[in-house]
Amino acid sequence: HRHQSWPNHRGSEHRAGKGAGIPGLAAGSAANGTASSRDYASRAAGSISGQFGGGEEPPFDPGEEPPAFDEYSGGDYTNGTGYPEEGPYGSGVPSEYSAPAGYESGYGPSPSDMARAEKLLEGLNPQQRAAVVHSGGPLLVVAGAGSGKTRVLTTRIAYLIAAGRARPSEILAITFTNKAAKEMRERLEQMLGGVARTMWISTFHSACVRILRAEHKTLGMRSSFTIYDQTDAQRLMNMVCRENHVDVRAYPPKTLSRQVSDLKNDLVTPSQAADRAEDQASTVLAEAYSAYQRRLREANAMDFDDLIMSTVQLLTANPDLAEHYRRRFRHILVDEYQDTNTAQYRLV
Repeated sequence: HRHQSWPNHRGSEHRAGKGAGIPGLAAGSAANGTASSRDYASRAAGSISGQFGGGEEPPFDPGEEPPAFDEYSGGDYTNGTGYPEEGPYGSGVPSEYSAPAGYESGYGPSPSDMARAEKLLEGLNPQQRAAVVHSGGPLLVVAGAGSGKTRVLTTRIAYLIAAGRARPSEILAITFTNKAAKEMRERLEQMLGGVARTMWISTFHSACVRILRAEHKTLGMRSSFTIYDQTDAQRLMNMVCRENHVDVRAYPPKTLSRQVSDLKNDLVTPSQAADRAEDQASTVLAEAYSAYQRRLREANAMDFDDLIMSTVQLLTANPDLAEHYRRRFRHILVDEYQDTNTAQYRLV
């Protein structure tokens, strides 16, 4: 598994899945924060295993959209956290959630906090412990199957909070499936209590939906935009092919849908696809892509791939907004990191 972390407001941690034949959990030389960004981009821990990384289930269920950005604050997120200023953890944590015993809001961890934090480390082997307590620059961790990857991730989150190194609202934990996100939240609730519910623990797609709905005005869409599932998206592509008189025997709509998905995962826009078109097949694809996106926009809708691509475009085009989220999420932990595609990697 891979785990990175950046200090201060750019604090961000990445964790991934199974390595090839690597026994146990080994922090390796990257534990000192010297691993380069090229190492992360290479995704050396494993190859991409499908569009959503493993294929257990769709990573986002449009029928169960995540709660609104201000779910706990009643709409007040002027402090940039989405939560009220008051609370036992200080800024960003609802007052109805109880802090760990001994936590002194605004003054860092108390001795009892540190004792509780140390207790969380019991039972970890030296490599796991090193990953949990790491501070400073980027951290890369590679681990084999059954070596306690999820335990390390959840323990690190609990440790960061108990030791006063982060508030719950400053943590973003990303998984590839709804099932994994649910299990992670349950583990953290066992360790931290109700305060775990103030953290963003979700799939890439769910996290992006929350950001896009919160920033819909900047995005230029209504906050109630619809999310098309795979069936809806395929139906729309079929319609586009009919309207554009595409030869569906030569260019099947399902093939075009898959190719459009690949383009979005590589952050290629319709205009860029048109510029790159060199033959009949790529021209048909670019035209279908452009018409498909236009119809989505007219319907105030997005498909799954748009969620991540649009978030990347939004943050890239609005540096101040990107800085806001960098400051909010000081720690980002990503499960099965080796399965990230280009759009997901750029987002993180």
